[in-house]
Amino acid sequence: DLFGQPADYPAIKAICDKHGLKLISDSAQGFGCTIDGEHPLKWADITTTSFFPAKPLGCYGDGGAVLTNDDELAQLIDSIRVHGKAVAVDLKDKTFDHDPKYLNMRIGLNSRLDTIQAAVLIEKLKVFGQEIEWRNRIAARYNEGLRPHVAAVPDVPTGNVSNWAQYTIEHEDRDGLAAHLKAEGIPTAVYYPIPLHLQPAYAHYPRGPQGLPVTERLMERVISLPMHSDLDEATQDRIIAAVASFKA
Repeated sequence: DLFGQPADYPAIKAICDKHGLKLISDSAQGFGCTIDGEHPLKWADITTTSFFPAKPLGCYGDGGAVLTNDDELAQLIDSIRVHGKAVAVDLKDKTFDHDPKYLNMRIGLNSRLDTIQAAVLIEKLKVFGQEIEWRNRIAARYNEGLRPHVAAVPDVPTGNVSNWAQYTIEHEDRDGLAAHLKAEGIPTAVYYPIPLHLQPAYAHYPRGPQGLPVTERLMERVISLPMHSDLDEATQDRIIAAVASFKA
């Protein structure tokens, strides 16, 4: 769910069903996004999300969550997050006289969410709907002001809702625009400058002879502008004006 928009889950789900595959929704940037009012978990077996502070629903440190509607899968995830501890499905028809967390049924991790972070998230979750509304208002204003001045703005398909984790545009002279905005005191970011299929860690895996031409084209064009729910109109107008004033 890159930059906050949902992937095309109905299409992906159809492929998974045809081939007997599990569907994991990577909603690290997209928690709260919807398709026709439905969250990705309607289609996915598992949805993962991130609570990194920069995310729309962020804690004060680091954290994340795994969501599922499958009870047995939820137990398995709970086991893995606490060193592979025994859970109810493991103890069926068995007895263990000690705390089940001391019976390790599988290789696990130490991935528990800190209590302080959970407390922060519980309070922020209460107003998360409003957070998404504010971000959508700001994104709509960006789109209106920037559309004539850039190669593409991030339009959202009809029926979909983005949480606007980032606001990312396309520009023919992305690096020139970044330098211009930096001179104007406006921060920008280029997320994922090297796509996964070009990363050294994956160089030994096979890939199609044509590569991924859309990805490889966009990696030279995308740039993210400031986006947060407290972005006031005066600041946003200054950003829009600075983009509009750039001559490639």
